[in-house]
Formats: sequence, C-alpha cells, structure tokens
Amino acid sequence: MLTKYPELALDRWARKYGPLYSIRLGNQLFVILSDPGIAKDLFVTNGAIFSDRKEMFVKSQTVFAGRGVTATPYNDRWRKHRRIATIWLSQKAVDRYTPILDFEATDMIKALYADSKNGTVNINPQTYAGRCSLNNMTTITFGRRTDSIHHPLVKQALDLSREFMNTTGPMSNLVDFMPERVQKWFPWSMKTRGKKLHQGLVNTYGGFIKDIEHKMKAGIQLDDCLAKTMIEAREQEDLDDLDMAILASAFMIGGVETTASIMQWFSALIPAYPAIQRKAQEELDRVVGRDRLPTIEDEKNLPYCHAIIKEVERCHNPFWLGTPHVASEDFEYGSIFIPKGTVVVLNTWSMHYDESRWERPMKFDPDRYLPDSTLSSASANLTDPYLRDHWMFGAGRRICPGMLVAECEIWLAISRMLWAFDMSEIPGKPIDLKEYDGKSGRSPVPFVIQLKPRFEGVGKVLERERRGAESVRLRG
Repeated sequence: MLTKYPELALDRWARKYGPLYSIRLGNQLFVILSDPGIAKDLFVTNGAIFSDRKEMFVKSQTVFAGRGVTATPYNDRWRKHRRIATIWLSQKAVDRYTPILDFEATDMIKALYADSKNGTVNINPQTYAGRCSLNNMTTITFGRRTDSIHHPLVKQALDLSREFMNTTGPMSNLVDFMPERVQKWFPWSMKTRGKKLHQGLVNTYGGFIKDIEHKMKAGIQLDDCLAKTMIEAREQEDLDDLDMAILASAFMIGGVETTASIMQWFSALIPAYPAIQRKAQEELDRVVGRDRLPTIEDEKNLPYCHAIIKEVERCHNPFWLGTPHVASEDFEYGSIFIPKGTVVVLNTWSMHYDESRWERPMKFDPDRYLPDSTLSSASANLTDPYLRDHWMFGAGRRICPGMLVAECEIWLAISRMLWAFDMSEIPGKPIDLKEYDGKSGRSPVPFVIQLKPRFEGVGKVLERERRGAESVRLRG
C-alpha cells in the first residue's frame, strides 16, 4: 500500500484518523504528520528531541555507511559534517559563487536553443536540467564541470543519483523494517544494489577527491571547492577518506536531484498553460526587456515569475515525504505518547494540497502566490507555520542546508526559459504529470516539448550573455 504513491495512502488515512496518527511497518513504529502547526511544534519547538535520523539499513548503513549530512544521526559526526557543508552553502558562500550559477543557467538555455534548432526539433529538456544542476555541484564540490550533455560524467552521475532515489525511499524497502539479524544475513536484492551504489559513489566522488589531493601535494594551484576544504581540514576535523567521499556524495545527490527535478517538472507542466506563459513573458518584457537575461537581482521585481516557481514547488515537491526524523527520547504531545525511536514522517503532500489553506488546490494557479514576495528560505522561518509557502526543503534543525543554492539555481533556470522560449506540447504526445520516476526523489517520466524562440534576437543575446558570464566565472 505504500510502495507506489505512498503520500496518497498516507493522506487518505490522515483524512480518516487526523493530522497525527501512527502506523507500524515490520518492527518500526511511524508517526505521520500532516499539519504545519504540529510540524513546527515537533521539529522546531522541540527540535532537540525530533532532529535525529533512523539509520535505515539500505540508505544509512549500506549506501552512506553511517555518514553523510542527510542520513547521519543527530550527533557529533553530523555537527561536524554540517559545519563543513555550511562553509559552502551559507549566504556568503552562495554570493561568492553566484557567477557559477549564472553561467550554468545561461549555458543550459543556449544548449536548448541550439539543439531545438529554432523550434523545429522537439526536445526532452530533462538531461539539460540535470547537467545544469550537476555542473553547479561538481564546480562547488570538486572545481570541475562537463562541457555538454554527452560528457560521460553526465550519464554516470545522473545514473548514480537516480539509483539512489530508487533504493532509498522512506517506506519502499522491506529490508529496512526487519530485525537486524534478518537484515544482515538474508540475501536481499535491495541490499546488493545498495552495496553496489555505495561502491559507485566512493569510486566516482572519492576518486575525484583523491585526484585533487594528489594535485595539491604536487603543488598545483586549484580553485577553492568543498573537496579542497575537506582535504585541508582532514586532521583538524578527523576526516577519513570515506567521510570525505560520502559527504561529497551527499552534496552531489542532494544538490542535483531537488533543483533538476523542479526544472523538469516546470518544463513538463508549463507547456499546457500558454496564458500563464504569456503573463510571465509580458512581465519579463516590461521589467527586463529583450536585450539581456533576467538576473538574481530581478527576482524582487518579477512577482509573477516568482509565483510560478512557488506554485511548481507546491504542486510537484520532488520529496513528498522528505527524510524522516526520529524521536531521540519519549515525548508526550498533548494526550499522545510518542515513544523514543519512533520515526516521524512529514507528509508534505497533505499540506500542499490542503483545501483549508488553498482554494482548488489541485489546480495549477500561480496567482495564489502573488501576494507572497518572500524567498522560500525566509518563508521557512515565519512565526506562523500556516503562512509558509511550501515545505519542499523540510523543517527544523534538519532543514535542507542547500536551499539558498537551490533557490538561486531554480530562479535563474526557470526565469530564463520563460524569457527565451514559447514552450508547447507536441500533438499526439501528451505529457504524463501523474506518473513519475523515482521512489524517493520524484522527477517526470521522459517527455518531449517544442521550444520556440520568442523573438528573432534570442540567439544573439544568449551568445553575448554566455561569453560575459564565462568571463566573470573565470575571473572569480
């Protein structure tokens, strides 16, 4: 009942049993939250109790080997990894490498423009979005990038991320809920896949770190990146090779999947709404014009484009159930007793489609966000949780550490796609918005659309802006 569209089954039970109820899977008790107020009470107000993670056998113990920012229990190792991650995910860091995000978004739009050949070649934008996110994270993590969607690392890295999403769903692996002796000794196929994925991550991303370390020892000057930071802090932070490989892997998977998935859902969704496109494009023409691309600084003056992104994130959160929390001690919430060790799941689907909050929530309607000018990173800190824009980035002390980067990436990519193209469906090739790929992180099943340049000068502007962005990136 929970291996396919688990968020829908959990939502049905919430309507029957209320916004806080429990289920048991194998040997594990789960509590399901479906209300913003309860989420804030547990994850924020009582964050010291509800910030732990259960070491799921496949994700935590097998794939990440007890390491990684997202899967690590709330302990000193997590604090160490989070501290290192924050160096590269803080607002100050994001401001420093915004030129990288700017260049990669421009490069993606230019590649889509070239490969769609003036709208005559139908195109699947998913790999382009994946490469854009991948390049941002490989640059930040390893100081390297790929030069086209055909570079072998693009397929290799995206395959690793997709396999991670297909083996680590919070409720998809029966092996996670069996007694420990059964987990270890029974020949589960998912366990075999987890071991293979672990080795693939270590070989790929650990191999990049080893290469950087050899170059540093040889006295070669390298750009600053996460890997360089970890190598320099190895002794001080007591990091071993596996620590560094898995922390880098967590960066790569988390940083690529969320942002790429939102770009992909936007590309799959928006062709069916030409009126929404026109409204956004009129705003872009009025504020930005046709002689340059929209920038980070333009977002505050483009409320409708801003609203489109929030509505895509509300309708198609790639991680409806997020990464579950765990109660680190017994806790009483009103008359409800939550035992130590209970896994606590936030079903954001119920919250994003709540009729008491949203009028006609199943409808895609960016107008509902027009009064909301906040960034999602700021909205997550609102005093009233019922006013928060969406819950895509999680909540509490384990909220996504990379949301500032994700917001910048998503804004640059989507605003520039709207600026450059009229996007339309292909007759006879409908886009399936209900089906998805992935058990943990969700992205659309493959689709094709038509990308037609909005005006004659699009190509010239893209070429000029790409050259300018590359110059700034190289100077940085």
